[in-house]
Amino acid sequence: MKKYLSRWVYKLTGSRRNDQMATITMGFIGLGVMGEPICANITKAGFGDMQVLDLNLEPVARLVALGAHEAQSLADLASACDIIFLSLPGGPEVEKIVLGNGGLLEAGHAGQIIVDLSTCPVTLTREIHKAAQEKGVEFADAPVARTRQAAIDGTLSIMVGGTPQLFKRLQPYLDAAAEEITHCGDIGTGQVMKLMNNMVLIQSVVALSEAFVTAERAGVERSALVDVLSLGSADSFALRNHGKKAMVPNVFPVSAFATDYAIKDITYALELAADMGVDARSATLAKGRLEQSSQNGFGQEYFPAVINTVSGTSKQAYQEQLEKEND
Repeated sequence: MKKYLSRWVYKLTGSRRNDQMATITMGFIGLGVMGEPICANITKAGFGDMQVLDLNLEPVARLVALGAHEAQSLADLASACDIIFLSLPGGPEVEKIVLGNGGLLEAGHAGQIIVDLSTCPVTLTREIHKAAQEKGVEFADAPVARTRQAAIDGTLSIMVGGTPQLFKRLQPYLDAAAEEITHCGDIGTGQVMKLMNNMVLIQSVVALSEAFVTAERAGVERSALVDVLSLGSADSFALRNHGKKAMVPNVFPVSAFATDYAIKDITYALELAADMGVDARSATLAKGRLEQSSQNGFGQEYFPAVINTVSGTSKQAYQEQLEKEND
């Protein structure tokens, strides 16, 4: 009930900021597919000044139009902000921004909070946390799940790793971007949850691809298979969303969770499994399917495009299909 009340307060007042919360300066680095709408929702919630930074100036301009301010440099953002959110492509980018020369820990200050919304390796997350502690900076992993539309709507699921005290402090800010916010445990556990979520999801999508193609060749349309599977024990979020909305019409936009990003995530998941002594064979097979899909030209397309690799549909044939439908 409290969750829904906070959303109504936001709708009525335009702000989720509690009067008892001090106005702060926030920073947001990474305004990509997910980062821009997340930052927009946090900015509009009215907690305080928002400084933004991205290599692409177009989303920066859109955020400035919403009331944010463009940071002139990483060092300026690091020195000015109390809380800094990261939404970056993956581990190498997060490592460089936080631990690199002139990065957040070098240019920032004690008492600061860094919240990583990216999907990263668990080992790197814990390494960054240790380095942050030595600088007097608090660090939380808070990877996000669901689609870009959910990011726009503020209905993401966010999995947080960190102390209970830090989680409580971050909750109001994350509430501006998410419908469900889960405290998963100590540092790194948010990443564990996200990686396991995506490992299962990716395997489900690969399984659906094989089922769709098999059924289609046996005389059953994809849409009919979705309808029947959704009535039985094969029903799933992947079926009703990835299957029904992308694989049935065979449309895979480039402004969604790309195949190459999915490969990155399942690679991190397999690294974690190996560290834990688990031989994750089905996930390894799913990764191989995605890699083949990328090699076939679908690296930037929404990752359920793997169905075209299963069916033997080339990138050229797929593009011709889209052009025909758009005529």
